[in-house]
Amino acid sequence: MAFLNDLKILYHLALRPVRGKNHAQRMEDFYSGQATNYDDFRKRLLQGREEVYESLGRGGGRVWVDFGGGTGANLECIGEAIRAFEKIYVVDLATSLLEVVRNRSNKHGWINVEAVTADATQWTPPEGSADVVTFSYSLTMIPDWFAAIDNALRILKPGGKIGVIDFYVARKYPGESMSRHGWTTRTFWPMWFANDNVFPNPDHIPYLQRHFDTVLLNEKKAKVPYLPLVRTPYYQFIGQKRTG
Repeated sequence: MAFLNDLKILYHLALRPVRGKNHAQRMEDFYSGQATNYDDFRKRLLQGREEVYESLGRGGGRVWVDFGGGTGANLECIGEAIRAFEKIYVVDLATSLLEVVRNRSNKHGWINVEAVTADATQWTPPEGSADVVTFSYSLTMIPDWFAAIDNALRILKPGGKIGVIDFYVARKYPGESMSRHGWTTRTFWPMWFANDNVFPNPDHIPYLQRHFDTVLLNEKKAKVPYLPLVRTPYYQFIGQKRTG
């Protein structure tokens, strides 16, 4: 059964065309047929979330906004610290995934978690600001990803933290101490992911570092299910909003 579920996910990832007149419709079209089996497959592909969410959870705060939070599986990485937050918003455009968030919250008794259908480039929490903002493998699916980061900077309190985990490719000439990717890596992965409207970008890390003080930056590679010799680049970033 697990293998058949994986085949269904792979069909959506590699073969099924994504339809829709706007970004919200395309997101829902892409995820609606795989929402119930989404987490198991992606747990093997989307690596690096646990460390970032657990670290941010230990830092505490009142309000956490998880932009592009999907099914809410990211929140399980926080552990019991999740109950110390007054409110955690899982914001996404795919309504089928947000229904999974609601079911997950009921299962765990997360009365402080709310699923919100909204645009990450514009949404503001009702409290007016947040202590933590996260993007887990969602920036690469947001066309105006720079606007999403700008919005995160806007709603974060001074001293607040941002956490990002995502696929990426390095710049042809990366900065000092940054990872360098060969031509094949820089060319293949954007082409491979583009079929699913996922766009690994060489400018994510520089843009984040320009707007936040870097607390953590790791550049790594993840295994791809059923392709044992293939590794896709991803990064972990935690930044802090400047107080001055």
